Amino acid sequence: MAIDLLAGVCDLSRAQLKQAMQKGAVWYTRGKHTQHLRRAKKILQPGDSLHLYHDEKVLGEQVAGAELIADEGDYSVWYKPYGMRSQGSKWGDHTTVYRWAEQHLQPQRNAFLVHRLDRAASGLILIAHSKTMAATLAELFQQRKIDKRYKVIVHGHPEQAVMRMESELDGKPAISKFTLLEYDKQSNRSLLEVRIETGRKHQIRRQLSECGLPVVGDRLYGSAGDEQDLQLVAVRLAFRLMDEEAQKIYMLAQDKHPHL
Repeated sequence: MAIDLLAGVCDLSRAQLKQAMQKGAVWYTRGKHTQHLRRAKKILQPGDSLHLYHDEKVLGEQVAGAELIADEGDYSVWYKPYGMRSQGSKWGDHTTVYRWAEQHLQPQRNAFLVHRLDRAASGLILIAHSKTMAATLAELFQQRKIDKRYKVIVHGHPEQAVMRMESELDGKPAISKFTLLEYDKQSNRSLLEVRIETGRKHQIRRQLSECGLPVVGDRLYGSAGDEQDLQLVAVRLAFRLMDEEAQKIYMLAQDKHPHL
């Protein structure tokens, strides 16, 4: 059994090894395929190889749980809180939204990530539960057929009520539209709605920082003195599946929106 093999070559207890398996830090390779190994009693075949990536700091991370917004069978929509990751690593995936979905949906299903939110951001995220649906949703994202809207609080006041930004990030075009919703003169902060046509890494944060409107709580591109969490929330997802006429629209509850 896998647990016996690992226990025989490392100093970790069997309880620690089982925890590492459950949290995604143990993998096995069979032929050309490598995947998670989560069952301590899994019987391995000759030629299989085991990989253990044990980091106490990573395995000790804890985050607030995700909240199910809609279960549509082949996919689901979740509210990802601040600090929860979209994607795991070889060191673990227990703090990811897709692993949370696998463990908490009834009936249980595999989960496939089709888009991402920054760890510091919060809001709506789609999880597919079949490879076919994952490919369908990924194609919709690639073709820019999913309407993604965000709300952000920024330092400063935009010169225009509506701004369209087209810039190049990491050698690729990045297109965003920012609309002023509210301005608080006392704090010199603005609430903006954001619609993005592309999905570059940290696109909203980087573009707003470049135009002198850093997102509140952005310690990477904004002010290091901010004490609040990142004030960037994905509040709306809308799309139409190819076999359905009606558009699917998912909205985040107002109490989870950022407010001035």
